[in-house]
Amino acid sequence: MYENLITRRWDCSMKNIKHYTLTIIVITMCILCSCSGGSDLDEQAKKPPPSAEMIVQADRLFSQRKDLSKLREAIGILQRARLENLRTYEVEWKFARYNYFLARHTDDENERESSLETGKAAGRIAMQMEPSRPEGHFWYGTNLGEQANRASIFVGLKSVDEIRNAMNRVIELQPDFELASSYDVLGRIELQTRLMGGKTEKALEYLEKALALEKKNGDIRIHLAEAYLAQKNKAEAKKQLESVLLMSPHPEYLPEYDQWVSKAKLLLSTKFQ
Repeated sequence: MYENLITRRWDCSMKNIKHYTLTIIVITMCILCSCSGGSDLDEQAKKPPPSAEMIVQADRLFSQRKDLSKLREAIGILQRARLENLRTYEVEWKFARYNYFLARHTDDENERESSLETGKAAGRIAMQMEPSRPEGHFWYGTNLGEQANRASIFVGLKSVDEIRNAMNRVIELQPDFELASSYDVLGRIELQTRLMGGKTEKALEYLEKALALEKKNGDIRIHLAEAYLAQKNKAEAKKQLESVLLMSPHPEYLPEYDQWVSKAKLLLSTKFQ
């Protein structure tokens, strides 16, 4: 009986030792992981911010985005800035913007998908860095929206609420941001989801608010025309399309103006015969 007691005490002591050893190992691993994470943050903090010249060069190339090679070069400059320099809000939102435009115009499906995913991630980072500024919310939402447009209808619908939230946040912060395009996005969502509950009347409400804020956004007028056509109001639709052809282009959106004119001419030739 006494021997059994000694044996039990021995077994209990060994269990305590094993438990203590395991606890020490876990604590040590946590400390090492913490130190490693801190080291990464320290290394990031030591990096210099991107130079003003780098940002200016990227912006200059982006202004020539009609040539996609220039746009890709601009993206490459900002990618280097993200890897080699301190991450900044300006670089993140511009990187999201540039990738969105590349995705909209490239013919390479793999490049398109990669650009949208990259742009969405950069937009999310920008949102987290400066939640009270509109750029991150907007470019996150537009990259996500373009992904949704190219996905199956059921996959795309899963993103609708998230896109709406991003655009409504932009409207709270700056209603006329990016030529009042947040209202335009909300209007397009209503038009594109009519079979799933979207309403043409709601689309018109959003698009008319957008037009009241910005007269030189051809997308707004084209989508207004599509909404009027859905209501069988061909007179108002034609008026909006003809306005695209007559308006003077916004100096910062010359590449987009050419696309707006092409879309307006196509609708006029196909819907008003």
